[in-house]
Amino acid sequence: MTNTMRRGAVTVELAIAAPILFLVIMASIEFSRVNMIRNSMENAAYEGARRGVLPGATAGDCRSSTQFLLDVVGITDSTITVTPSTILPTTEEISVDVEVQLAPNSYFIPTYFSGTILRTSITLP
Repeated sequence: MTNTMRRGAVTVELAIAAPILFLVIMASIEFSRVNMIRNSMENAAYEGARRGVLPGATAGDCRSSTQFLLDVVGITDSTITVTPSTILPTTEEISVDVEVQLAPNSYFIPTYFSGTILRTSITLP
């Protein structure tokens, strides 16, 4: 009888602890994904701006370079804005702004970051 009671206690403890453990693991993965997206956005914006400061570059070159790096990591639903929209030889600064919605980029059900948008901006002379 004691052995049966112990098995029942273990089952109840597992039923209580397992959902909490899985919730913590899933939240850790989601927060790690957000950090990875944030770092990837900054890197992509920098590389896009860096592409724009090269002689003969266009705003389209900046956007395509930025989008390529976002695509490599699997980031979707991004908005890339290059300022100025026309790059001339006399242009003094180039800014690349990147916005990413987190919900479509979640691994699990997007409950943690529903409606959240990450933004980053890089300006190079």
